[in-house]
Amino acid sequence: MVPELEMSALSVEMRDWRHDIHRYPELGFKEHRTAEKVATLLESWGLAVVTAFGGTTGVIGTLRGDQGAGMAIGLRADMDALPMQENTQAAYRSVREKVFHGCGHDGHTAILLGVAKYLSTHKDFKGTIHFIFQPAEETLRGGSELIRHGLFEQFPCDEIYALHNNNCVPAGKVGVRVGAILSACDHFRIRIKGVGSHAAFPHKSIDPIVVGSSIVQSLQSVVSRNVNPFDAAVLSVCQFHAGTAINVIPETAELEGTVRTMSRETQALIRTRLQEVCDGAAQAYGCEVTFEHLQSSPPTVNSEVQTQVVRDAAEHVLGSDNVVVNADPLMASEDFAFMLEQRPGSYFYLGHDGLTCHHPEFDFDDASLPVGANVFIEIVQQRLS
Repeated sequence: MVPELEMSALSVEMRDWRHDIHRYPELGFKEHRTAEKVATLLESWGLAVVTAFGGTTGVIGTLRGDQGAGMAIGLRADMDALPMQENTQAAYRSVREKVFHGCGHDGHTAILLGVAKYLSTHKDFKGTIHFIFQPAEETLRGGSELIRHGLFEQFPCDEIYALHNNNCVPAGKVGVRVGAILSACDHFRIRIKGVGSHAAFPHKSIDPIVVGSSIVQSLQSVVSRNVNPFDAAVLSVCQFHAGTAINVIPETAELEGTVRTMSRETQALIRTRLQEVCDGAAQAYGCEVTFEHLQSSPPTVNSEVQTQVVRDAAEHVLGSDNVVVNADPLMASEDFAFMLEQRPGSYFYLGHDGLTCHHPEFDFDDASLPVGANVFIEIVQQRLS
């Protein structure tokens, strides 16, 4: 654990970095200013730095201990903001229209920078740390893109860790659990092509609105009648577009939605049922129904050994009363999940005061910065001692 005076000074720096990044937010794969700031700081502390990794805005900093070769640990932070308008009155509020650090990635980046700075002058460990500053988490594509370009081949990691602010966990506490802590995410689109007609002659149409309504109703039974009640899942149709006039039955309709699941098996089951419901509707109504699977990410699944590492580190830093063991999983999704499919690791919640992320008035709780940094540093000290 970092001595109190050192952490106090580091906390001021992390806060200042966080406020600067917050003021100049950038969307996924466009984090050019943020990446440049990260790379400049890492280089100033003597880390080996790779920028624009894989043609993205990803930045990887590598620090080797003074005690020789050993295992390699990856620590990851996400850098991107959300495409939404900020509605806070913070002095450092976003200067960019409809771009806002409404999820806390500014805080995650500042924490990992603080960890890198501290460890750059405390290298009495054995092994290697790779500081992974990842783009485009909000798109659920940044992590998989780094992996596709050889992240773990060029920067081998024996295990990997990440955190996320979460006001479901009280400020000053850390929450973690073995197994799935966040859900898989699938997005889908359903296109219906019927036969349009004058609204006064519905018998001459194949009404895509009726077909779409039937599909929406049928999908409500997928979770309740196909998924094991002990396995959580959510299926939501969030958009239904059809028609242009009050007296015309349209030719087409389009539905879009999302599925959240806690296991790969349930994820595959629901995707199969989505296709089957669409095929059944097409046959029943005599029209075209096309199911399109748009995007997918796996559940975020923590390994047992590495989760115990997080627990031990948090207990050392905070005391056992401030570690939320078996924290509740959430139906939100996270593309760190792709990294956890490649390497054992753990993703933990950093408790904070304030609103839930993605709220227009959200602001990262600066008081949680030293907590996150201390836990990361303790993980390194325990694993590479």
